[in-house]
Amino acid sequence: MSDQHAFETLAIHAGQEPDPLTGAVVPPIYQVSTYKQDGVGGLRGGYEYSRSANPTRTALEENLAALEGGVRGLAFASGLAAEDTLLRTLLAPGDHVVIPNDAYGGTFRLFAKVISRWGVEWSVADTSDPAAVRAALRPSTKVIWVETPSNPLLGISDIAALAEVARSAGVRLVIDNTFASPYLQQPLALGADVVVHSTTKYMGGHSDVVGGALITADAGLAEELAYHQNAMGAVAGPFDSWLTLRGIKTLAVRMDRHSANAERVAELLVSHPKVTQVYYPGLPEHPLHEVAAKQMKSFGGMVSFRVAGGQEQAVEICNRTEVFTLGESLGGVESLIEHPGLMTHASTAGSQLEVPADLVRLSVGIESVDDLLADLTQALG
Repeated sequence: MSDQHAFETLAIHAGQEPDPLTGAVVPPIYQVSTYKQDGVGGLRGGYEYSRSANPTRTALEENLAALEGGVRGLAFASGLAAEDTLLRTLLAPGDHVVIPNDAYGGTFRLFAKVISRWGVEWSVADTSDPAAVRAALRPSTKVIWVETPSNPLLGISDIAALAEVARSAGVRLVIDNTFASPYLQQPLALGADVVVHSTTKYMGGHSDVVGGALITADAGLAEELAYHQNAMGAVAGPFDSWLTLRGIKTLAVRMDRHSANAERVAELLVSHPKVTQVYYPGLPEHPLHEVAAKQMKSFGGMVSFRVAGGQEQAVEICNRTEVFTLGESLGGVESLIEHPGLMTHASTAGSQLEVPADLVRLSVGIESVDDLLADLTQALG
């Protein structure tokens, strides 16, 4: 399918031509490990072993590439598997990475506890400030790593400005696009080298599959990533690929509803006397609201806030909601609430990325917004 089609059309059709044998409009689940070869070295359709390639995964990978405007997409067993493969493709012992001062706890753990043991150095910068990122660069820097919006403080980084910083220094710019999804933001078009996703989140959208993805517009880098994907082997299975494809079909309509609901939730929280600060890029008072408006279609479904009563009150609010489910992860159709400091970001304790103890993070779902507002109102008390 031509990439000239609109996003909503690509989400439903890219990589998903009707099955040539039966005409099935949904790609089959090729639950198979190996494939008959047409003579030694004669691969039928390029398939030999499902770690290397699987038709269901191929459909997902083609879809991902189309949605992000890349030349190739690669699907992995989890978002962290994708990140690990990317880092070990781009880096060698002695190299340096600039990481953000607000990032997913699992990403921080990967840098601080795993990649660093391999001899890779990292340092922290405020990626919302291109000058701070430029100042953090070293001769050994190979990658600038960015989340925008960031997790959990919903920080915004100017992708185009950071792409210029990266180009001038000859380093790669990696954007974790999980919070936005390609429907709201397309970093490759703004100059990023690689886009990372936890497809577990908005791409899958139904809290029933774990996965990750890498997408790039650089054909040479794509080949390197594909080599490492096969060599390291943390690939998405066929059923997981199928579930993710199913979720992507409704990504556009879901993100519209997530964003609309989150805007109403943020407005409620801003006016509540027990809330001391609200983090949502759709609010005019967000310090980088204008940058977000420039590079995003709308502002997404994630909202974080701080409360006057400290950690005790934050935990109490998490325990009192009824429609918002207490749980880790995000991006599903159901609304979730969590305490980042004790849950998703516990690994950042004592570091430069430690999150405030009075912080609550919401993944605003697609339920009735009136029910969500009422639930938060009673939980806040």
